[in-house]
Amino acid sequence: MKKNIAQRVEEIVEPITEERGFELVDVEYVKEAGMYYLKVIIDSERGVGLEECEEISKEISPILDEKNFIEENYFLEVSSPGIDRILKRDKEFKKYSGKEVEVKLYKNDEILKTKKIEATLIGLDSDGNIELIYNDNKISINRKEVAQIRLLVLF
Repeated sequence: MKKNIAQRVEEIVEPITEERGFELVDVEYVKEAGMYYLKVIIDSERGVGLEECEEISKEISPILDEKNFIEENYFLEVSSPGIDRILKRDKEFKKYSGKEVEVKLYKNDEILKTKKIEATLIGLDSDGNIELIYNDNKISINRKEVAQIRLLVLF
């Protein structure tokens, strides 16, 4: 049900964000500490600040209220993905090819002997597996084994 809500919100919000020059990165509908949150994550080449998040929030909130398909009371949260953004969509794996990433697996990999690695993202292969350079070797990891992959912030 939560996934269905996120998909419906995405269908409503994506044309609005695109029209305003933003990329809709993700939509999540989650329950945290007993409260429901509808998280809309946006980005743009020029960056996303508080004003942009507020602008999108003010535009989509009345539309979501009008559609009225979310039964629970929820908080609408519009934000940027941040510099350590999580990669989920195929287009992000292409866009961030060559960047350093942190990969968290659901369980220890038999070959890598760990659940967490830092590597250079190559992208996706024809089967949808994530291709990386790890310890100077090209490796491929099935997406189903990946709990999370995010851009690595190097200081």
